[in-house]
Amino acid sequence: QLQLVESGGGLVQPGGSLRLSCAVSRFTLDYYTIGWFRQAPGKEREGVSCISSSGATTNYADSVKGRFIISRDKNTVYLQMNSLIPEDTGVYYCAAGPPVVAALRTALEKRQYTTWGQGTQVTVSS
Repeated sequence: QLQLVESGGGLVQPGGSLRLSCAVSRFTLDYYTIGWFRQAPGKEREGVSCISSSGATTNYADSVKGRFIISRDKNTVYLQMNSLIPEDTGVYYCAAGPPVVAALRTALEKRQYTTWGQGTQVTVSS
């Protein structure tokens, strides 16, 4: 059964960096697009980035382009977050969807994903 577990969140100063990890069970047996989403208090969950099952295709929200990098290896999907700003604060979730999702214009819409991790808190503050 597919399971996702996020880690790596924490408190960081503006301009700093964090790397989030999403451990994906059965990664070599089942193939998924993996997305990162975030949710600030009082706001809707929004798509941040996603990566195809092969790792060849990535997507980024405009708000994080040039600052965040998504990658994956056999067991884990990463989100390297650089040049962090306070607006990046929120609970970050990873999620799995069908492999075709990464190629869609709607790849960062949460409705495309069926399995979610528990979230990890990211706080960007002085």
